[in-house]
Amino acid sequence: MPDALVVSPEAPYPLAGGGAMRTASILEYLARRYTLDIILFREPGAPDPRSSFPAGMARNVHTIDLPYHSQRFHVRASRNLVRFLYGRPPLNDRFGGFQEDFSRCLAGRRYDLAVVEHFWCAPYWEQVAPHAARTVLDLHNVESVLYRRLGALARPAESLLFSRFAAAARRMEHRWIPRFSSVLVTSDQDAARVGDIAPGAAIWLYPNAIPATSQPRVAEEEVVIFSGSLGYQPNISAVRFFRNEIWPVLRNRWPSLRWRLVGKNAEAVATYIKGDSRIETTGPVENAVEALAAARVVAAPLLAGSGTRMKIIEAWAAGRAVVSTAIGAEGLPARDGKHLLVADSATSFADAVSRLLESSEQRRRIGAAGRALYEQQFTWNRAWDVLAQHGI
Repeated sequence: MPDALVVSPEAPYPLAGGGAMRTASILEYLARRYTLDIILFREPGAPDPRSSFPAGMARNVHTIDLPYHSQRFHVRASRNLVRFLYGRPPLNDRFGGFQEDFSRCLAGRRYDLAVVEHFWCAPYWEQVAPHAARTVLDLHNVESVLYRRLGALARPAESLLFSRFAAAARRMEHRWIPRFSSVLVTSDQDAARVGDIAPGAAIWLYPNAIPATSQPRVAEEEVVIFSGSLGYQPNISAVRFFRNEIWPVLRNRWPSLRWRLVGKNAEAVATYIKGDSRIETTGPVENAVEALAAARVVAAPLLAGSGTRMKIIEAWAAGRAVVSTAIGAEGLPARDGKHLLVADSATSFADAVSRLLESSEQRRRIGAAGRALYEQQFTWNRAWDVLAQHGI
Protein backbone atom coordinates (compact mmCIF):
# COMPACT_ATOMS: atom_id res chain seq x y z
CA MET A 1 0.00 0.00 0.00
CA PRO A 2 1.14 3.60 -0.58
CA ASP A 3 2.03 5.75 2.43
CA ALA A 4 0.06 8.80 3.59
CA LEU A 5 0.46 11.37 6.35
CA VAL A 6 -2.30 13.33 8.10
CA VAL A 7 -1.57 16.39 10.25
CA SER A 8 -4.33 17.48 12.63
CA PRO A 9 -4.40 20.11 15.38
CA GLU A 10 -6.89 18.04 17.37
CA ALA A 11 -7.63 14.41 18.06
CA PRO A 12 -10.61 13.31 15.93
CA TYR A 13 -11.67 10.53 18.26
CA PRO A 14 -13.99 10.21 20.02
CA LEU A 15 -16.26 11.69 17.34
CA ALA A 16 -17.53 14.88 18.96
CA GLY A 17 -17.83 18.15 17.09
CA GLY A 18 -17.78 19.20 13.48
CA GLY A 19 -14.01 19.51 13.15
CA ALA A 20 -13.36 16.06 14.59
CA MET A 21 -16.06 14.53 12.39
CA ARG A 22 -14.60 16.04 9.21
CA THR A 23 -11.05 14.96 10.05
CA ALA A 24 -12.23 11.47 10.96
CA SER A 25 -14.05 11.15 7.64
CA ILE A 26 -10.76 11.69 5.79
CA LEU A 27 -8.84 9.36 8.10
CA GLU A 28 -11.40 6.58 7.65
CA TYR A 29 -11.13 6.92 3.86
CA LEU A 30 -7.33 7.01 3.76
CA ALA A 31 -6.90 4.12 6.20
CA ARG A 32 -8.59 1.81 3.69
CA ARG A 33 -6.14 2.77 0.94
CA TYR A 34 -2.84 3.84 2.55
CA THR A 35 -0.45 2.93 5.30
CA LEU A 36 -1.16 5.87 7.53
CA ASP A 37 0.96 8.04 9.83
CA ILE A 38 -0.63 10.81 11.88
CA ILE A 39 0.79 13.88 13.61
CA LEU A 40 -1.54 15.63 16.03
CA PHE A 41 -1.49 18.00 18.97
CA ARG A 42 -2.59 17.40 22.55
CA GLU A 43 -3.80 19.94 25.08
CA PRO A 44 -2.25 19.78 28.58
CA GLY A 45 -3.98 17.21 30.75
CA ALA A 46 -5.79 15.57 27.83
CA PRO A 47 -5.66 11.76 27.62
CA ASP A 48 -3.27 10.09 25.22
CA PRO A 49 -5.19 10.30 21.91
CA ARG A 50 -3.54 7.20 20.50
CA SER A 51 -5.75 4.95 22.61
CA SER A 52 -8.92 6.38 21.06
CA PHE A 53 -8.04 5.58 17.44
CA PRO A 54 -9.68 2.54 15.84
CA ALA A 55 -7.41 -0.48 16.10
CA GLY A 56 -5.11 -0.83 13.13
CA MET A 57 -5.98 2.52 11.57
CA ALA A 58 -2.49 4.02 11.70
CA ARG A 59 1.07 2.75 11.64
CA ASN A 60 2.27 5.67 13.78
CA VAL A 61 0.45 8.35 15.76
CA HIS A 62 2.86 11.11 16.79
CA THR A 63 1.64 13.46 19.51
CA ILE A 64 2.96 17.00 20.04
CA ASP A 65 2.15 18.38 23.49
CA LEU A 66 0.95 21.97 23.60
CA PRO A 67 2.10 24.27 26.41
CA TYR A 68 -0.33 25.18 29.15
CA HIS A 69 -2.42 28.29 28.45
CA SER A 70 -4.30 29.77 31.37
CA GLN A 71 -7.93 30.68 30.64
CA ARG A 72 -8.02 33.41 33.27
CA PHE A 73 -9.37 36.60 31.77
CA HIS A 74 -6.32 38.82 32.24
CA VAL A 75 -3.96 36.12 30.93
CA ARG A 76 -6.09 35.55 27.84
CA ALA A 77 -6.35 39.28 27.26
CA SER A 78 -2.57 39.61 27.48
CA ARG A 79 -2.08 36.75 24.99
CA ASN A 80 -4.49 38.31 22.53
CA LEU A 81 -2.85 41.71 22.90
CA VAL A 82 0.49 40.18 21.86
CA ARG A 83 -1.24 38.45 18.96
CA PHE A 84 -2.83 41.73 17.97
CA LEU A 85 0.47 43.58 18.06
CA TYR A 86 2.30 40.95 16.01
CA GLY A 87 -0.56 40.11 13.67
CA ARG A 88 -0.90 36.45 14.68
CA PRO A 89 -4.36 34.86 14.36
CA PRO A 90 -5.04 33.03 17.66
CA LEU A 91 -5.23 29.44 16.45
CA ASN A 92 -2.36 29.78 14.02
CA ASP A 93 -0.40 31.16 16.95
CA ARG A 94 -1.52 28.37 19.29
CA PHE A 95 -0.40 25.63 16.92
CA GLY A 96 2.66 27.41 15.56
CA GLY A 97 6.33 27.07 16.45
CA PHE A 98 6.72 23.27 16.44
CA GLN A 99 8.88 22.94 13.33
CA GLU A 100 11.55 20.90 15.13
CA ASP A 101 8.93 18.43 16.40
CA PHE A 102 7.70 17.98 12.84
CA SER A 103 11.20 17.46 11.54
CA ARG A 104 11.78 14.71 14.12
CA CYS A 105 8.50 12.98 13.25
CA LEU A 106 9.21 13.16 9.52
CA ALA A 107 12.88 12.13 9.56
CA GLY A 108 13.54 9.38 7.05
CA ARG A 109 9.92 9.23 5.87
CA ARG A 110 8.54 9.57 2.35
CA TYR A 111 4.82 9.82 1.59
CA ASP A 112 2.75 9.53 -1.54
CA LEU A 113 0.22 11.92 0.03
CA ALA A 114 0.11 14.35 2.95
CA VAL A 115 -3.15 15.93 4.18
CA VAL A 116 -3.08 18.93 6.52
CA GLU A 117 -6.29 19.51 8.48
CA HIS A 118 -7.32 23.11 9.24
CA PHE A 119 -5.59 26.26 8.09
CA TRP A 120 -4.04 26.55 11.56
CA CYS A 121 -1.45 23.95 10.53
CA ALA A 122 -0.92 25.18 6.95
CA PRO A 123 2.55 26.68 7.65
CA TYR A 124 3.85 23.18 8.37
CA TRP A 125 3.74 22.69 4.60
CA GLU A 126 7.36 23.82 4.77
CA GLN A 127 8.33 20.76 6.84
CA VAL A 128 5.89 18.32 5.21
CA ALA A 129 6.29 19.08 1.49
CA PRO A 130 9.87 17.77 1.13
CA HIS A 131 8.59 14.39 2.35
CA ALA A 132 5.42 14.14 0.22
CA ALA A 133 4.69 13.74 -3.48
CA ARG A 134 1.32 15.52 -3.05
CA THR A 135 0.08 17.89 -0.36
CA VAL A 136 -3.60 18.58 0.36
CA LEU A 137 -4.94 21.31 2.66
CA ASP A 138 -8.38 20.65 4.13
CA LEU A 139 -10.01 24.00 4.93
CA HIS A 140 -12.74 23.47 7.50
CA ASN A 141 -13.34 27.24 7.32
CA VAL A 142 -11.93 30.25 5.52
CA GLU A 143 -10.37 31.85 8.60
CA SER A 144 -10.25 35.43 7.27
CA VAL A 145 -13.99 35.31 6.58
CA LEU A 146 -14.73 33.88 10.02
CA TYR A 147 -12.76 36.62 11.82
CA ARG A 148 -14.32 39.35 9.67
CA ARG A 149 -17.82 38.15 10.49
CA LEU A 150 -17.05 37.89 14.19
CA GLY A 151 -15.73 41.44 14.07
CA ALA A 152 -19.00 42.68 12.60
CA LEU A 153 -20.83 41.37 15.69
CA ALA A 154 -18.40 42.55 18.35
CA ARG A 155 -18.14 45.67 20.45
CA PRO A 156 -15.67 48.30 19.18
CA ALA A 157 -12.56 47.06 21.01
CA GLU A 158 -13.23 43.40 20.12
CA SER A 159 -14.14 44.40 16.57
CA LEU A 160 -10.72 46.01 16.15
CA LEU A 161 -9.10 42.80 17.43
CA PHE A 162 -11.05 40.57 15.03
CA SER A 163 -10.38 42.92 12.11
CA ARG A 164 -6.66 42.70 12.81
CA PHE A 165 -6.86 38.90 12.95
CA ALA A 166 -8.91 38.82 9.72
CA ALA A 167 -6.27 40.85 7.90
CA ALA A 168 -3.46 38.70 9.30
CA ALA A 169 -5.28 35.50 8.33
CA ARG A 170 -5.82 36.84 4.82
CA ARG A 171 -2.10 37.52 4.42
CA MET A 172 -1.31 34.01 5.62
CA GLU A 173 -3.90 32.52 3.27
CA HIS A 174 -2.29 34.30 0.33
CA ARG A 175 1.08 32.92 1.41
CA TRP A 176 0.28 29.29 2.18
CA ILE A 177 -2.79 28.14 0.25
CA PRO A 178 -1.14 28.36 -3.22
CA ARG A 179 1.69 26.06 -2.08
CA PHE A 180 -0.51 23.00 -1.68
CA SER A 181 -1.13 20.61 -4.56
CA SER A 182 -4.86 20.89 -3.91
CA VAL A 183 -7.31 22.37 -1.41
CA LEU A 184 -10.51 20.87 0.01
CA VAL A 185 -13.39 23.20 0.92
CA THR A 186 -16.85 22.57 2.35
CA SER A 187 -19.02 24.60 -0.04
CA ASP A 188 -19.23 26.38 -3.36
CA GLN A 189 -19.11 29.70 -1.49
CA ASP A 190 -15.82 28.80 0.16
CA ALA A 191 -14.50 27.54 -3.18
CA ALA A 192 -15.12 30.99 -4.67
CA ARG A 193 -13.44 32.69 -1.71
CA VAL A 194 -10.38 30.47 -1.94
CA GLY A 195 -10.29 31.04 -5.68
CA ASP A 196 -10.04 34.78 -5.03
CA ILE A 197 -7.22 34.20 -2.56
CA ALA A 198 -5.31 31.70 -4.68
CA PRO A 199 -6.21 31.99 -8.38
CA GLY A 200 -5.26 28.83 -10.19
CA ALA A 201 -5.35 26.62 -7.10
CA ALA A 202 -6.85 23.14 -7.50
CA ILE A 203 -9.96 23.50 -5.31
CA TRP A 204 -12.20 20.51 -4.60
CA LEU A 205 -15.57 20.60 -2.86
CA TYR A 206 -15.44 17.95 -0.13
CA PRO A 207 -18.67 18.29 1.87
CA ASN A 208 -19.01 17.99 5.60
CA ALA A 209 -20.63 14.65 6.29
CA ILE A 210 -21.33 12.11 9.02
CA PRO A 211 -21.38 8.30 9.02
CA ALA A 212 -24.48 6.68 7.57
CA THR A 213 -26.91 6.14 10.41
CA SER A 214 -30.49 5.00 10.79
CA GLN A 215 -32.98 7.62 11.86
CA PRO A 216 -33.31 7.33 15.66
CA ARG A 217 -36.68 6.25 16.99
CA VAL A 218 -36.87 8.81 19.75
CA ALA A 219 -40.04 10.55 20.88
CA GLU A 220 -40.19 14.31 20.47
CA GLU A 221 -40.01 16.30 23.66
CA GLU A 222 -41.35 19.83 24.06
CA VAL A 223 -37.88 21.19 23.63
CA VAL A 224 -35.91 23.36 21.22
CA ILE A 225 -32.30 22.19 20.87
CA PHE A 226 -29.11 24.00 19.94
CA SER A 227 -26.03 21.82 19.51
CA GLY A 228 -22.30 22.35 19.09
CA SER A 229 -19.12 23.08 20.99
CA LEU A 230 -20.29 25.89 23.24
CA GLY A 231 -16.80 27.35 23.59
CA TYR A 232 -16.59 28.08 19.85
CA GLN A 233 -17.00 31.80 19.27
CA PRO A 234 -19.73 31.59 16.56
CA ASN A 235 -21.72 29.29 18.86
CA ILE A 236 -21.27 31.68 21.78
CA SER A 237 -22.68 34.56 19.73
CA ALA A 238 -25.56 32.32 18.56
CA VAL A 239 -26.44 31.38 22.15
CA ARG A 240 -26.29 35.04 23.20
CA PHE A 241 -28.58 36.07 20.32
CA PHE A 242 -31.10 33.31 21.03
CA ARG A 243 -31.08 33.90 24.80
CA ASN A 244 -31.44 37.66 24.67
CA GLU A 245 -33.75 38.17 21.71
CA ILE A 246 -35.52 34.94 20.70
CA TRP A 247 -35.93 32.80 23.81
CA PRO A 248 -37.92 35.43 25.82
CA VAL A 249 -40.57 35.47 23.06
CA LEU A 250 -40.75 31.68 22.82
CA ARG A 251 -40.68 31.28 26.59
CA ASN A 252 -43.73 33.49 27.04
CA ARG A 253 -45.57 32.06 24.03
CA TRP A 254 -45.01 28.42 24.99
CA PRO A 255 -45.24 27.96 28.81
CA SER A 256 -44.02 24.34 28.79
CA LEU A 257 -41.25 24.75 26.22
CA ARG A 258 -37.64 24.11 27.25
CA TRP A 259 -34.42 25.12 25.53
CA ARG A 260 -31.67 22.48 25.60
CA LEU A 261 -28.00 23.11 24.75
CA VAL A 262 -26.20 19.95 23.63
CA GLY A 263 -22.40 19.98 23.59
CA LYS A 264 -19.21 20.46 25.53
CA ASN A 265 -17.87 23.63 27.21
CA ALA A 266 -21.19 24.83 28.60
CA GLU A 267 -19.24 27.01 31.03
CA ALA A 268 -18.43 29.32 28.11
CA VAL A 269 -22.09 30.37 27.88
CA ALA A 270 -23.01 30.08 31.56
CA THR A 271 -23.36 33.84 31.96
CA TYR A 272 -26.09 33.92 29.29
CA ILE A 273 -28.18 30.96 30.45
CA LYS A 274 -28.04 31.20 34.23
CA GLY A 275 -31.16 31.86 36.25
CA ASP A 276 -33.67 30.14 33.97
CA SER A 277 -34.89 26.70 35.03
CA ARG A 278 -36.25 26.03 31.53
CA ILE A 279 -32.78 26.16 29.97
CA GLU A 280 -30.89 22.86 30.11
CA THR A 281 -27.37 21.73 29.24
CA THR A 282 -26.32 18.17 28.56
CA GLY A 283 -22.54 18.46 28.31
CA PRO A 284 -20.81 16.25 25.74
CA VAL A 285 -22.93 13.45 24.26
CA GLU A 286 -21.84 10.20 22.62
CA ASN A 287 -24.40 10.42 19.83
CA ALA A 288 -25.38 13.92 18.68
CA VAL A 289 -27.91 12.61 16.15
CA GLU A 290 -29.78 10.71 18.84
CA ALA A 291 -29.68 13.72 21.17
CA LEU A 292 -31.11 15.96 18.43
CA ALA A 293 -33.87 13.47 17.70
CA ALA A 294 -35.50 14.46 21.00
CA ALA A 295 -36.08 17.98 19.67
CA ARG A 296 -39.41 19.28 18.51
CA VAL A 297 -37.37 21.92 16.66
CA VAL A 298 -33.60 22.29 16.15
CA ALA A 299 -32.42 25.91 16.19
CA ALA A 300 -29.29 27.20 14.42
CA PRO A 301 -29.36 30.97 15.11
CA LEU A 302 -25.82 31.62 13.89
CA LEU A 303 -24.67 35.14 13.12
CA ALA A 304 -21.10 34.27 12.10
CA GLY A 305 -19.26 31.35 10.66
CA SER A 306 -17.59 29.83 7.63
CA GLY A 307 -17.71 26.39 6.06
CA THR A 308 -20.97 24.49 6.60
CA ARG A 309 -22.69 23.60 9.84
CA MET A 310 -22.43 19.97 10.94
CA LYS A 311 -25.21 20.66 13.48
CA ILE A 312 -27.72 21.03 10.62
CA ILE A 313 -26.53 17.84 8.90
CA GLU A 314 -26.88 15.97 12.21
CA ALA A 315 -30.40 17.38 12.67
CA TRP A 316 -31.29 16.21 9.15
CA ALA A 317 -29.95 12.74 9.99
CA ALA A 318 -32.21 12.80 13.05
CA GLY A 319 -35.19 13.69 10.82
CA ARG A 320 -35.93 16.86 12.77
CA ALA A 321 -37.10 20.22 11.46
CA VAL A 322 -34.52 23.03 11.59
CA VAL A 323 -34.81 26.80 11.82
CA SER A 324 -31.60 28.57 10.81
CA THR A 325 -30.30 31.96 9.92
CA ALA A 326 -29.04 32.43 6.37
CA ILE A 327 -25.44 32.30 7.63
CA GLY A 328 -26.20 29.11 9.53
CA ALA A 329 -27.52 27.45 6.36
CA GLU A 330 -24.85 28.93 4.10
CA GLY A 331 -23.17 26.47 1.76
CA LEU A 332 -25.82 23.76 2.15
CA PRO A 333 -28.07 22.86 -0.81
CA ALA A 334 -31.19 23.49 1.25
CA ARG A 335 -34.39 25.20 0.14
CA ASP A 336 -36.16 27.48 2.59
CA GLY A 337 -39.54 25.95 3.33
CA LYS A 338 -38.56 22.48 2.12
CA HIS A 339 -35.44 21.30 3.97
CA LEU A 340 -35.52 23.91 6.77
CA LEU A 341 -36.88 27.36 7.59
CA VAL A 342 -34.60 30.40 7.24
CA ALA A 343 -35.09 33.45 9.47
CA ASP A 344 -32.59 36.19 10.25
CA SER A 345 -34.32 38.61 12.61
CA ALA A 346 -35.23 37.67 16.18
CA THR A 347 -38.93 38.17 15.45
CA SER A 348 -38.97 36.07 12.29
CA PHE A 349 -36.88 33.37 13.98
CA ALA A 350 -39.28 33.11 16.93
CA ASP A 351 -42.24 33.06 14.54
CA ALA A 352 -40.65 30.29 12.43
CA VAL A 353 -40.02 28.14 15.51
CA SER A 354 -43.59 28.77 16.64
CA ARG A 355 -45.04 27.73 13.28
CA LEU A 356 -43.22 24.43 13.59
CA LEU A 357 -44.29 23.95 17.19
CA GLU A 358 -47.89 24.49 16.10
CA SER A 359 -47.82 22.03 13.20
CA SER A 360 -46.70 18.43 13.61
CA GLU A 361 -47.42 17.91 9.88
CA GLN A 362 -45.02 20.68 8.87
CA ARG A 363 -42.37 19.39 11.29
CA ARG A 364 -42.71 15.91 9.80
CA ARG A 365 -42.55 17.15 6.22
CA ILE A 366 -39.47 19.35 6.70
CA GLY A 367 -37.74 16.75 8.86
CA ALA A 368 -38.33 14.07 6.22
CA ALA A 369 -36.98 16.31 3.44
CA GLY A 370 -33.86 17.02 5.49
CA ARG A 371 -33.40 13.32 6.18
CA ALA A 372 -33.65 12.54 2.46
CA LEU A 373 -31.07 15.23 1.62
CA TYR A 374 -28.71 13.81 4.25
CA GLU A 375 -29.01 10.32 2.76
CA GLN A 376 -28.41 11.65 -0.77
CA GLN A 377 -25.42 13.90 -0.11
CA PHE A 378 -24.08 13.97 3.43
CA THR A 379 -22.98 10.50 4.47
CA TRP A 380 -19.28 9.63 4.53
CA ASN A 381 -19.66 7.25 1.60
CA ARG A 382 -21.15 10.04 -0.52
CA ALA A 383 -18.39 12.46 0.46
CA TRP A 384 -15.68 9.87 -0.26
CA ASP A 385 -16.76 9.82 -3.90
CA VAL A 386 -15.10 13.25 -4.24
CA LEU A 387 -11.75 11.93 -3.01
CA ALA A 388 -11.96 8.89 -5.27
CA GLN A 389 -12.76 11.06 -8.30
CA HIS A 390 -9.57 13.03 -7.72
CA GLY A 391 -7.37 9.98 -7.36
CA ILE A 392 -6.75 10.19 -3.62
